[in-house]
Amino acid sequence: MQYFTVQAKNHWEAAEKMKIKYGPAARVLTHRNIRCGGFLGLFRNDGVELTCYIGNDSARLPGYDEEEKRKILESVGKNKTMQLILSEIQSLKQALPKGNDSAEQEQEEESMHPTIKKIGELLSLNEFTESYIDGIVQRIKSDFSLEELGDLDKVQSSVLEWIGEGIKVYANGKGKRQRARIIAIVGPTGVGKTTTVAKLAAIYGLENRSTPSLQVRMVTIDNYKIAAKKQIETYAEIMQIPVSFAESRSDLEKILELYRDMDIVLIDTIGKSPNDFAKLGEMRSVLNACGSEGEIHLAISATTKNSDMVEIFRQFEPFKYVSVILTKLDETYRIGNIISILSEYRKPLSYITDGQMVPQDIEPASVSRLLLRLEGFHGNKEQIEKKFGRKAVDTHIGW
Repeated sequence: MQYFTVQAKNHWEAAEKMKIKYGPAARVLTHRNIRCGGFLGLFRNDGVELTCYIGNDSARLPGYDEEEKRKILESVGKNKTMQLILSEIQSLKQALPKGNDSAEQEQEEESMHPTIKKIGELLSLNEFTESYIDGIVQRIKSDFSLEELGDLDKVQSSVLEWIGEGIKVYANGKGKRQRARIIAIVGPTGVGKTTTVAKLAAIYGLENRSTPSLQVRMVTIDNYKIAAKKQIETYAEIMQIPVSFAESRSDLEKILELYRDMDIVLIDTIGKSPNDFAKLGEMRSVLNACGSEGEIHLAISATTKNSDMVEIFRQFEPFKYVSVILTKLDETYRIGNIISILSEYRKPLSYITDGQMVPQDIEPASVSRLLLRLEGFHGNKEQIEKKFGRKAVDTHIGW
């Protein structure tokens, strides 16, 4: 006879899971209410756990209604066979991994040190992913003694450093070049690619007090939307930076050859859904004109939810993007999601934008900028900036 357990939100859902996974031969032996899900004992929901069995002759066994099962369970004390069955079930459950035993898991969480609980709550508040939080918790348990856990500020400071060490910054400058530096920005619709291209064009192409201007050109392959084309033309006119339009790979190849002696060429791309595979394939084909020297940067909004962010990272992977540009930082207070996904995909951050103003609302990626935005953490600003620096430095123009 084979025994197993099934967990779900309610009895009906658990019974359905049992039938789907084990077939019509499966039978319910017992059921109990449990608390499941959540993290560190928080945000747990009510659920049920069914203990079930499949006998050698289960196909011939009749189904029992709830009243019959109740009577069977009440007779356990008088029935030695049922006692043996329950004993065997108990042995089976004890052999299962602790993660599958809700009672033991809940007991473990309740006994967790308050400092670890507090760190977990802060990470959850900032919307770090569950896997990221689990990694931090395991590292705390490994690196700190029970006595050291009593110092919350010390643990919190170490966690901030671990988070910072996991954020990689893209090295923008590559020294002297024989040809123009080509920067193409890809990403889903509505993340601010065109505005980001204009901001970079202004930063690089307009002379300021600290650095001379560079020879900058803009190119767009987003000719499908009249509004987008008009927007880039308006920026180009204001900044007096030429803009060209490409509809195919051959068009882009000709334009890049024409601009080969420029310092920087910035390419705005089609704003399409990451699920529009045909358009993504078409755009990838056009950008192949950039060659191996081209830098593809993925623009993504800081307001994107975790599941969508993972999908965007995955769908744009064929473009072999070298870094991520984080846009719309001003529109959210929670950035744990982007830090988690950057760490998971091992992608560096190149620029951060936090508004619509051109060119003010953009800056090179900064680890300290992200760490100091984490809500609830009391990090020392001077120590964080000393360890991670104030900003990244673009050696191309000293920015």
